[in-house]
Amino acid sequence: MRIILLVVAILLILISLLQGGKSEGLSAFTGSGDLGLFQNAKERGPEKLISNITMILGIVFFILVIVIRIFE
Repeated sequence: MRIILLVVAILLILISLLQGGKSEGLSAFTGSGDLGLFQNAKERGPEKLISNITMILGIVFFILVIVIRIFE
C-alpha cells in the first residue's frame, strides 16, 4: 500500500510541474497594481486535462494517506 502511495506522490509532483505558471499571482509580490485574485480564467485543452489529473491524483493521495493511517 505504501508503494502505491509513493507512486501517486511521484506522479502528483511530476504532473504539477507540468502545469503552466500563473504569473498573475506574482504581482502581489512584485508590486504591479492588479492582483488578479478573483479573475475567472478558464482552462482549455491540455491545461484543463493536466489540471483535472492533478486534482484526481491529489484526491487519491489524500484518500490513500487516510486509509494507510487507519489500517496500519
